[in-house]
Amino acid sequence: MHYILEILPSLISGAGMTLQIFLWTLVGSLPLGLVLSLGLNSKFKPLKWLIDFYVWLMRGTPLLLQLIVVFYGLPLIGIVFERYEAALFAFILNYAAYFAEIFRGGLQSIDNGQYESARVLRLSYWQTIRKIVIPQVVKIVLPSVGNEVINLIKDSSLVYVIGLGDLLRAGNVATARDVTLVPLMLVGVIYLLLTAVTTFVLRRVEKHYSYWK
Repeated sequence: MHYILEILPSLISGAGMTLQIFLWTLVGSLPLGLVLSLGLNSKFKPLKWLIDFYVWLMRGTPLLLQLIVVFYGLPLIGIVFERYEAALFAFILNYAAYFAEIFRGGLQSIDNGQYESARVLRLSYWQTIRKIVIPQVVKIVLPSVGNEVINLIKDSSLVYVIGLGDLLRAGNVATARDVTLVPLMLVGVIYLLLTAVTTFVLRRVEKHYSYWK
């Protein structure tokens, strides 16, 4: 117990970095994914093809590779990010692609009659999207979005590859220094707690929308 209390501050500090990556990625990727999903359903073919290519590229290559390319590869062409900004940039681009596909499926599930009804009511396209379509899409895609949110908590551990002091890196440092698996076991416990809290919040959100059944 004395050893656990000794290493706990460094693990909590690492967990703080993990939460920052998690929260800012959600803030950036969810709205970007929604905008991209509208482009995926666009009738303007060049825009649709461009976004299709972007989604294919982001979903078809590992996030770890994307992190390495952003932090180590882009400086070769003069684009330099600090470690934290590089991590956020890569995570937001990657998860926006996944959310775009999820939202695209949700948008396509909305019956065309609702768009026609909105035109009869003289609602503009953006009013239709904001007031009629998006509230329904949110309910439809919540389970899929929830899965990606849980994955994001775990994927945040990949930032160790560019030297950020996240939770897993703090555990690895303590394990290598003290030659014991206790720090990594604590890391697992903290990840379990984070996913438990997130799952609880997501279920509360789903319950909030259940009155539409």
